[in-house]
Amino acid sequence: MKENAKTHADWMRLALETGQRALPHDVPVGAVLVADGQVIAQGYNRREVDCNPVGHAEMLVLQEAAQRLNRWRLTDTVLYVTLEPCPMCASAIMQARVGQVVFGAYDPIMGACGSRHLLLLDTPELPVFGGVLESDCAQILKTFFQSRRI
Repeated sequence: MKENAKTHADWMRLALETGQRALPHDVPVGAVLVADGQVIAQGYNRREVDCNPVGHAEMLVLQEAAQRLNRWRLTDTVLYVTLEPCPMCASAIMQARVGQVVFGAYDPIMGACGSRHLLLLDTPELPVFGGVLESDCAQILKTFFQSRRI
């Protein structure tokens, strides 16, 4: 590993920072797509702001990356996302042929990496790592939803 190479936790911190931009309107989920140690695309939930039901951070990042790279196959990339992908995003991740997925907080309601649904399984074709900075990722979500219930 290169001396100054970033770790999964480093990239997840960037995803957390990115997710903060969704506040106060949207659920603060952030995503960062990386290839060869470089950010290819990053985004955050924009469902409320854009009135877009598919405005999840992962979906927006995949679209931006495909346009930026001028290709839809993203096999050489790692997707960092602060919340376990939902079934819609998991399907898009598989369709885009993302090389690896790393997520923070588990989602027992909509998670598609084993928490609720089994769409993205940790396989040789698509390694999936969950729980990276899990408490930090979960805390920002918990704070957001608590503020909505008051």
